[in-house]
Amino acid sequence: MKRLLLLLSVLAALILTLGSCGNADDEPLDTDAQTQQIQNGTVTLNVYNWGEYISDGSFDSLNTNKAFEEYFYEKYGYKVTVNYTTYATNEDMYSKLKNSSVVYDIVIPSDYMIQKMIEEDMLLSFDVEKDIPNYTYIDSEFKNTYYDPNNAYSVPYTYCMMGVIYNTALVDEADVKDKSWGLLWNEKYKGNILQFNNPRDAFATAMYWKGLDVNSTENEDWDKALELLVEQKPILQGYVNDEIFNKMTSESAAIAPYFVGDFLIMAEEEENLAFYYPTEGVNYFVDAMCIPKNAAQPEIAKEYINFMLSEEAAIANAIYIGYASPNTLVSQNEEYIAVMNEYSYEGEDGETAYELLYNRKPSEVNAKYNALIGNDNASCYQSFNPDIQSRVNTLWENLKIADSTEPWIHVTCVVIVGSVIALAIYSTYIKKKRSRDYRLRDRAKKQRGCRI
Repeated sequence: MKRLLLLLSVLAALILTLGSCGNADDEPLDTDAQTQQIQNGTVTLNVYNWGEYISDGSFDSLNTNKAFEEYFYEKYGYKVTVNYTTYATNEDMYSKLKNSSVVYDIVIPSDYMIQKMIEEDMLLSFDVEKDIPNYTYIDSEFKNTYYDPNNAYSVPYTYCMMGVIYNTALVDEADVKDKSWGLLWNEKYKGNILQFNNPRDAFATAMYWKGLDVNSTENEDWDKALELLVEQKPILQGYVNDEIFNKMTSESAAIAPYFVGDFLIMAEEEENLAFYYPTEGVNYFVDAMCIPKNAAQPEIAKEYINFMLSEEAAIANAIYIGYASPNTLVSQNEEYIAVMNEYSYEGEDGETAYELLYNRKPSEVNAKYNALIGNDNASCYQSFNPDIQSRVNTLWENLKIADSTEPWIHVTCVVIVGSVIALAIYSTYIKKKRSRDYRLRDRAKKQRGCRI
């Protein structure tokens, strides 16, 4: 953690020397409702994002939300307050927007959820070339994507790939030489393996391993994946999400699937941790900034998106989050690269954080898998149709319920049942003993001529 804190401090000094904004016009944002809010001093921008997914001023980092408020006031002459709230999963965010009256101006979903929200007419379309001048700095690989082919609803924020984290002191080198998802099914490490506690990622580990399409619409593929997860379940320590961090850094588990950005932070806590991208294929995701269709402040939301693409804010966020940035102002910044190259971990290839994040393009890591499935975007999660979504949810529930009782509960039950039986036997013995004693006592009294 010490090197991470040093890294953040150095980058804090770096980003303060950078320019902060794009070339957006300085025309005032003027609508009737907004004018009234300005007069009342109540303009609020509601931002809904993943937890711990923006530079917030901790560890001497830049507080990008506060920086935006200051920038906006200097540019337009009135105050906007960022009301920043967080969610844990894409599904939580979707449910909140779909089933409540709460209004958000910015949301940052993952690719497959953006696809779903576009299909359900939940997002506002806008002209990225005109409305978001800093969009020009987004790497071309992240434009015209499968989930937003016309770049009309989203602006990439960050991206990352999934892989396997393992403890080099607890896992034999021979078991990781093939860099396979199969390590998660190795019975040698029974009780020391973790698995994702969500259906999309957990099923994916099995499907990548056996060459099944993670976006399949065939029930047979999901049934095969379920069989693998059922086979795996007895050797797992448990199904977890955020707990992976503590379990792996404390060496209470030896193997876990997780994301490379999180691994880099974990490796600062525990030097024995290493990481690899499985050769069978890995999930590659993009999280992007979107504006809900019912946003109260769509114009300010566009300003916010543009600001987050500026060099100062983008570098601060990339460092804080730990994931790769699709923004060339970050990935091609010499100072950023130099600092990240000093931030290394003791992996088998001795890679720096920058190399691990950027030297392997998703298209290269997943070339074998994409060719097998016959789709250049096969490794990316795509939105399910309702039937498949329902089936996957049902299979997941069945997996979690089947033999879900933990071993310690079985042991406890055996102890309790054994105690009850022992108590019953003891009680019967005592009763019989007392009955025998009473009979002997009465017989003795009769022999002495005493009254009973």
